[in-house]
Amino acid sequence: MVGAELLPLRPDGLGEILPTPEPLVERSLPTQDVLPPPPTDDYVAAVAPLSDEVIARMGTAWQPGCPVELGDLRHVTLSFWGFNGGHHTGELVVHRDVADDVAWVFGQLHAARFPLEEVRIVTPADLEAPPTGDGNTTAAFVCRPVRGGTTTSAHASGLAVDVNPFNNPYVRGDIVLPERASAYLDRAWHRPGMIQAGDVVSESFAAIGWTWGGAWASPDLMHFSATGR
Repeated sequence: MVGAELLPLRPDGLGEILPTPEPLVERSLPTQDVLPPPPTDDYVAAVAPLSDEVIARMGTAWQPGCPVELGDLRHVTLSFWGFNGGHHTGELVVHRDVADDVAWVFGQLHAARFPLEEVRIVTPADLEAPPTGDGNTTAAFVCRPVRGGTTTSAHASGLAVDVNPFNNPYVRGDIVLPERASAYLDRAWHRPGMIQAGDVVSESFAAIGWTWGGAWASPDLMHFSATGR
């Protein structure tokens, strides 16, 4: 079961980088609905200020001292297609200046039926969970530093989105994140949910002026940002 097996920890605090379990080598898991599914197959997106309920669910994902105030963030709800062909409702928190653009990008993914496993906000449960190395949540805002560094991530300003992290892992030296996603380092073997140069995901984000981490020297294949980092 995804999330059920904890990873031993490395000296750097990350989970051990372990082989991809056979059922996840060609990952195509059903989406577990958090929000009610859309009433039709049409793409629907809405942008709104953060409600008290959304702020409560975010919890410590935002804290005083983060580089963006809660009032400058927006809650985006949107339709998406799951890997099993089901139609679902997801949610992201992003900066108000990019909310409409992000909603447009996900409309392009919806039109192309690009599959997403989960699209949801980051909660304290995510931040406090020990590593299992098999998560695949498309998400945006979380107040944290960049991976392996101390400078603030673009996620902490609501100016970055990670798309299908397991299908599109981060790679630096011997580190692969998520830690069980090494089967997806072979980018020549295209499987659903993977991002490639020139595809609908990379081209749609490029159209709104965002940078893809998949082109970096240490690839962050899931990562798109308005800041270039």
